[in-house]
Amino acid sequence: MTTATGRSGSLPLAFLTTGSSSFVDFLGQHAPELVPGGQLTRTGSGPIEAPHGTTIVAATFPHGVVIAGDRRATMGNVIAQRDIQKVHPADDYSAIGIAGTAGLALELVRLFQVELEHYEKIEGAVLSIEGKANRLASMIRGNLAMAMQGLAVVPLFVGFDTETERGRIFSYDVTGGRYEEHDFHAVGSGSLFARGSLRKLYREDFTSDEAAVVCVQALYDAADDDSATGGPDLMRKIYPIVTVITADGYVTLDDEAMSVIVQRIVDTRSARPDGPLAPLT
Repeated sequence: MTTATGRSGSLPLAFLTTGSSSFVDFLGQHAPELVPGGQLTRTGSGPIEAPHGTTIVAATFPHGVVIAGDRRATMGNVIAQRDIQKVHPADDYSAIGIAGTAGLALELVRLFQVELEHYEKIEGAVLSIEGKANRLASMIRGNLAMAMQGLAVVPLFVGFDTETERGRIFSYDVTGGRYEEHDFHAVGSGSLFARGSLRKLYREDFTSDEAAVVCVQALYDAADDDSATGGPDLMRKIYPIVTVITADGYVTLDDEAMSVIVQRIVDTRSARPDGPLAPLT
């Protein structure tokens, strides 16, 4: 980058030029190799082996939303990592759960966090929940070339809408298509089984604690039928990541709280392995 003046220590001209409030746009224009996937090139014709993370679930409750993820990352038929963190804060009132190629997904999360911080500093205001969801969609669309080579990133984005005072859930496809989901949703290889569990157990009048328990139940059901989804590991004390977002902000349940939830679920499933039944009405 050329500097604004010849003096030592001057900022590059790119940093002094008026542009949009998007850090991703700035990065793509002046340093595209730093955008997730920008330095990757495909060699050979076989599939690229890289760790993949699944499964992410989310459920709303009055005045909030819960998002949870299992801890297993796989590479083919091998467990690549047992305690990967798949749920991350985007800002104080939103979170992103990653599914797909783990390395690219973690890069995307970090860049998305910077994108939201940058917007707030430039504009002096917090981006709306719709704006955040749209920014994430454009970032996913920028990874389309890698997705076509098998390195897809398909996150689940949730947040608390400060205008309507409710939790909202957004899902995506590899082309950057953005879809608002209602009540609950799941992504990843175990999502089919997790959604079936959520559909059975979900109620609109959940408390935040009940929504958290139902999300863990859904992950348990997903792990029961999907080998790429990891169940709770009591011996290693590895529990799902569960985050609650309300008007008070973003809170991740600690290991002590999670151990109580997981132990209760395991104890009840020792008597009923298929989990709780939905009441007939």
